[in-house]
Amino acid sequence: MTTAIAEQVLVPAGTVATAKGDGPSIDLSGVSGRVFLATLSITKIIEQESLDVSIHGSPDGTTWEPKSIAAFRQEFYTGETPLILDLTPHSNVKFIRAHWEMARWGRGTETPMFEFGVTLKEIPAEILKEVSIKTTA
Repeated sequence: MTTAIAEQVLVPAGTVATAKGDGPSIDLSGVSGRVFLATLSITKIIEQESLDVSIHGSPDGTTWEPKSIAAFRQEFYTGETPLILDLTPHSNVKFIRAHWEMARWGRGTETPMFEFGVTLKEIPAEILKEVSIKTTA
């Protein structure tokens, strides 16, 4: 039986990162849908730095695809950024996780620092169907 998921956490809110890293793996094998809304929330930064967050997939939760299946745009400022994650073309993906990399330039410390989080919500099939009908009309 497949079910809809409540909001999942790919990176816990308030995570402070100063180097590249990975969030925990999230098991999506029992989820009914394959389309999700991921939200990147950046709450604290220092100047002259960038954050790149991507989503990687795995069939088993241990072997991860080297190429991301989706990525947020590169960010430099605080705020929220949405991303539609469509796993439909990735039928082998049963697990996902967030991966981040960062860079810093200019004056001051060379170590970047971001405080951020990433959440994931399933987009219900009825909403996708309604959107599809409206875009084809």
